[in-house]
Amino acid sequence: MTLRFFSPWILLLIPIILYLYNRKYPVFATIKFSDIRYFKRLIDKKKSNSGKNKIRILQYIRIIAIVLLIVALARPQGGVSFKEINTHGVDIVISIDVSSSMLGEDLRPKTSRLQVAKEVALDFIKKRRNDRIGLTAFARRAYTQCPLTLDYNILKSFMDMMKIGMIEDGTAIGSGVAVSLARIKKGKAKSKVVILLTDGVNNAGNINPLTAANLAKSLGIKIYTIGLGTDGYALYPYDDQFFGRRYVKQKVEIDEELLEKIADITGGFYFRAKDEDSLRNIYDHINKLEKSEIKSKEYTLYSELYHYFLYVALLMIFLEIILSCFVWIKIP
Repeated sequence: MTLRFFSPWILLLIPIILYLYNRKYPVFATIKFSDIRYFKRLIDKKKSNSGKNKIRILQYIRIIAIVLLIVALARPQGGVSFKEINTHGVDIVISIDVSSSMLGEDLRPKTSRLQVAKEVALDFIKKRRNDRIGLTAFARRAYTQCPLTLDYNILKSFMDMMKIGMIEDGTAIGSGVAVSLARIKKGKAKSKVVILLTDGVNNAGNINPLTAANLAKSLGIKIYTIGLGTDGYALYPYDDQFFGRRYVKQKVEIDEELLEKIADITGGFYFRAKDEDSLRNIYDHINKLEKSEIKSKEYTLYSELYHYFLYVALLMIFLEIILSCFVWIKIP
């Protein structure tokens, strides 16, 4: 709550009036006599000090009343601030490849590409505000893992459930794009984005990836494509029933030309992530490119507070009258 005075200049009267008041009225009441020797014999020192204290109290009460009246005249006002925020969020669908090739451990030692992709995607989600985000998964076919939502905790739960083997093996990039478009096309956001991550070559599905890209363009949806995997060969875990887990080297094959065309057609960008750090940098770059539009308007509503000071001032004046006229009667 903020406090202001409608007429603050009136407060300048406080020191002036206090100065004049102290000059006109001394601290103790006095009576002028030519000789007070006979009065001294009649004065009880204890009663005299008590009388002085009573006079001082009455004067303090009057001074407080005057100050409160001046404050009331200055019209103090209390304000409560309100902020009106209009946001235009971005609709985002993250489409992740869950084929067996995502078992490769070249982005981070002893960690699959899928696990790294999920963790980095969750960090990206935490940085977003007021955006609806959905999740799709694809391998030989594609399906919706989580529809567009503002509940990022629910989104995290569905992200955690994604695993390799949940869909028949293969890489249907076109199907991944198509299912993502079906999820996002009906949204009311001005900006709609699909982030597609894959580490392979389109080898499954009935939808041509470029056809899906042209459909995205007609719907005004941008696609950012990310190719996951190092150059050359990567280590893949292999569980042997006789010798246990061992690692084999397999060649990394990413159809970068296709992913770049998909991004170009839709007005997005293609990125290559060869390790975890580069993947994080890619998401940071996308986060900066796709900013939510936020407009805020702040205003303050003021209410009058002068009556509180006025009531207290009148109460102090009434108290002074009662004490001086009926309780502590003094010689004028």
